Amino acid sequence: MDERPRGTAADPQEELAARLRGLQELSGLGVRALARDAGLSSSSLSRYLGGQTVPPWPAVVALCRLVKRDPRPLRPLWDRCSNPLPAPPKASRQVQPRPRNDLPRDVPDFTGREAPLAAVLAAVDSHRVVALDGMAGVGKTSLAVHAAHRLAEQFPDAQLYVDLHGFTEGQEPLSADSALRMLLGALDVPSERVPQEGLEQLAACWRSELAGRRAVVVLDNAVDAEQVRPLLPGAGPSVALVTSRNRLLGLDEVPPVSLDVLSPEESAELLARASGDPTGPEGRLARDPESAAEVLRLCGHLPLALRLAAARLRHRPGWTVGILAERLSQGTGEVDAALAMSVRQLDRGQARLFRMLGILPGPSFDEYVVAAVADVPVRTARIILEDLLDAHLVQQPTVGRYRLHDLVRGHARQTGAEQDAPADRERALRRMLDFYVHATAAADAALAALSPSRPPSAGRPPAELPPFADKNQALAWLVAEYENLIGVFETAAAIGADTHVCELPRFMRAYFARRCGTTHLNYLFERSLDAARRLDDPLHEAEAQSDLGFARYNAGRMAEAVAAYEAAEPRLSQAGATRGQAELAMRRGYLTWDQGYAEEPLEFFRLAGRSYEAAGCPTGAAHASASEAWALLQLGQREEAARLARGVLDIPTADPAWPPTFTARITLGVAVADDEPAQAVEHLQQALDLARSDGHMNNEAWCLNCLGVALRRMGRYDEALARHREAFALLDKLFEEHWKVRFLNGYAETCRLAGLTDEARRLYAHALAKAPELGYRHEEAQAHEGLAVLLDASDPAAAAEHREAARALVHELMPSAV
Repeated sequence: MDERPRGTAADPQEELAARLRGLQELSGLGVRALARDAGLSSSSLSRYLGGQTVPPWPAVVALCRLVKRDPRPLRPLWDRCSNPLPAPPKASRQVQPRPRNDLPRDVPDFTGREAPLAAVLAAVDSHRVVALDGMAGVGKTSLAVHAAHRLAEQFPDAQLYVDLHGFTEGQEPLSADSALRMLLGALDVPSERVPQEGLEQLAACWRSELAGRRAVVVLDNAVDAEQVRPLLPGAGPSVALVTSRNRLLGLDEVPPVSLDVLSPEESAELLARASGDPTGPEGRLARDPESAAEVLRLCGHLPLALRLAAARLRHRPGWTVGILAERLSQGTGEVDAALAMSVRQLDRGQARLFRMLGILPGPSFDEYVVAAVADVPVRTARIILEDLLDAHLVQQPTVGRYRLHDLVRGHARQTGAEQDAPADRERALRRMLDFYVHATAAADAALAALSPSRPPSAGRPPAELPPFADKNQALAWLVAEYENLIGVFETAAAIGADTHVCELPRFMRAYFARRCGTTHLNYLFERSLDAARRLDDPLHEAEAQSDLGFARYNAGRMAEAVAAYEAAEPRLSQAGATRGQAELAMRRGYLTWDQGYAEEPLEFFRLAGRSYEAAGCPTGAAHASASEAWALLQLGQREEAARLARGVLDIPTADPAWPPTFTARITLGVAVADDEPAQAVEHLQQALDLARSDGHMNNEAWCLNCLGVALRRMGRYDEALARHREAFALLDKLFEEHWKVRFLNGYAETCRLAGLTDEARRLYAHALAKAPELGYRHEEAQAHEGLAVLLDASDPAAAAEHREAARALVHELMPSAV
């Protein structure tokens, strides 16, 4: 395409708008005609052309097709404008990710509030926390978000926002525990560093993370002081802005700012700006000041009501202010009147879709779930949502995401209950549950973590699902939808949709592995198992037992994991679930390896490989083969380990970070370190680069440690020590003690050969202290053997004791080796 005008600004959104204006010029059409031919609303198209909103990709395609231009060259520019979650950096860790900014869009026509805004900023300066209170619709959130945007430059490390749902109809207030986990996740705190239990421990972790950052946090819609207190920053420069309909009297140390309705002058200014009424005597408001004053009175000088009324006036050029006042007078209260008037202006399809929005479970949503719930095409849902956005009935905090003010949500629920048949609402609710199970399954498949899950059987798949071109898009969708997914799970459990309760957590496993701790995962699978038992479905019950066992294993609850696996095995066999049996064998291999056994894991990995092949799952078979190669390497069978690893690397895959390839590359790098040092370093460096580009710090530490081992075998001790130290520096950040135990003996051996005898003794002793505590008996045996070698010359008796202890452990764990 060559439609880019000269002099386009560097800002991607403005550049895209300029390119779209070039398309309009080629069409020779006005905005209304172009919108009609492209199937868009004229107001939406105006925002796209003006750079106020990023259009959805189908709208860009439609505009290009009208002028017979290929849309594909515009896709990279559109991606830069619309992607809410940047892809992980592709180079080294020195490439810093952009600071997290979750703030909703600042209101472009923010009006008045000079004194409250000054009070908020002064309270932040003096106390670092401020609490805004006031009635519903008075503009607390708008003021808090506006102030946070003003403060963003002073607090560049993060700008966070969380809706605490203190007064959201049909939704319980967010617990402090859940809010803290969301906030820690927003700061990208690894799940391993997040305490699994205890509100005090979570709050301490949150305060610790904030202490080293300059962040501004908006805690919106709090129900009371108890909900907020654990979320407040402690030492350090970070600040928090809290909003609530109640005065938070329990926060004695926090200065309050109480909001009243707007003054008559501020109300008039907001109505004029939001309605697009020209200033001066030619404006409609100026021509009829009595009716304008009546509109302000009927809106109660509330910003929410004024914006709703202004939207009607803006989109009704034939209306006088008197007509607006007359329509408003038909309502019962300020906000009810404005909402009812806005809804009355909708056509039948728009009004029906608006009522359906009250069914949605979470704070924000996209056009795909709206299309599923309303049973309309996505294109239709998108157009209606744009119309509702113009009417101020929905908000758009980020591109592609919409949200409802609590009062608007309540109105949608109420009118839906009054006007829609219960059977219709029940069907819409079921369509929502179906959508989320099938969309989550599609996202899980795009993550391509290990072996694909069994396709969902709950309900019917929707006509259209969100497109997941790669794992980054899938992960971005799961991050955005996490609260909704938990809400859907609870809704399904409440109405007895047990198949949905069984299946939804299964498709969230890969997401939990990357972004969440284990507490919620254990909770979900406990409920999933209960639902499977109610269904009396052997396969669902077997899968739930296996998944619960893996959640227990990840939480370090080994005995419970063993019990769950043992319960799952006969049920999977009874159901003939070959793939489920393969997955269980892999999990039992991990468990027995961590327990210190060596031969059992090999048998489990080999069994998994055969089962995956029988199930026609080459991805799973490759993963089993890679795990077998790694286990063989730990047993000293380097040639066989290298052979298996090369076989995995020969399997073609589009994703270089594919887990089997990743594991095989590390295994091969260590296996050939003695004979092919250059290739070993190349394999391990490639694995390290992949781990860093994927943002997986655990895998990065693993690669660094293995690189240290390989470099030590080459006699490059200084480089080896540097890699080990990097690995342990990462693990210190992650609080990963059990990973440290896996690496301590290798690090100690490098120190011993490098002549750092005291450091080697300290590391072996540390391994010997921690390994029994965590149940890592193989590492315990290696620590005994390492200390025996160290003490041979200085204390033969002690060396003999350590060697005997190592021999006894090896005999227990691997009888055939003794």
